[in-house]
Amino acid sequence: MSEKVLPTERWRRRQAAHEARVDHWLGHHLARRRDGVKHPVEDFLFTYYSHRPAQLRRWHPGFGVVLADGPAQPPYVTAAGGTTVDPELLRRRADSIRWIRDLLAATASRPPQLGCFGLHEWAMVYRQTQEQVRHNAWPLRLSPAATAQVVEERGVRCTHFDAYRFFTEPARPLNILTPTRDRQPELEQPGCLHATMDLYKWAYKLSPLVPSELVADCFELSRAVRELDMQASPYDLADLGYEPVRIETPEGRAAYALRQKDFAERAAPLRARLIEACDTLLATA
Repeated sequence: MSEKVLPTERWRRRQAAHEARVDHWLGHHLARRRDGVKHPVEDFLFTYYSHRPAQLRRWHPGFGVVLADGPAQPPYVTAAGGTTVDPELLRRRADSIRWIRDLLAATASRPPQLGCFGLHEWAMVYRQTQEQVRHNAWPLRLSPAATAQVVEERGVRCTHFDAYRFFTEPARPLNILTPTRDRQPELEQPGCLHATMDLYKWAYKLSPLVPSELVADCFELSRAVRELDMQASPYDLADLGYEPVRIETPEGRAAYALRQKDFAERAAPLRARLIEACDTLLATA
């Protein structure tokens, strides 16, 4: 990978644009965090994923770019014309990059499955009382018994291990698959909302070796996906402005599948960009 030098004025403009974009997302979350207020939709990407708000806000140009008059602190080292991301970081992460690349490529190779209807969230509260459910500050739309009946009648078709592992114990045998971490490359498919949200995870795990604009693009899509994830859930979030997608009805399932298909299509170019970035990095490493 040949290095290119970004003039100071140019990279500072990119940095400022990235910070302004991210600040638009962070403001309400940080205010709620200060006040000890939880939000089951907008806080998810900051609580479930390990990337902190300050890390998301920090701009990086990606590997192989020299910043004229750039920062001298880690992960940057001095290079001809300025500073650049430490090449040693790429060498240390080569195996991880290869694993991410292979997972993304395997996912992209499969057709999207659109028949799960978001029942993973229902399986996470299956046979629990209102006090036991994860977001117990918010009521369920149906009674616990009626919620359980939906799960039992529809069945669960979850392919995503990191959703499946939050199922209640009695819900797990109702899933047609038994996802495991080892089977993730075998089962991951592009129709899964959580696989699409995870594009953000894979992007930030590649940071600072990929441009922060790519990380932010993945974050933006993940925010939108999380809205549908919770609109289709058994929780009643109307007071937060989220109208339910009633997947317990034929009309709700049809609406969910249409939006699920749209998200799969929007995720495809982001997944391709991540695969391309991994290939470029691995060719250099």
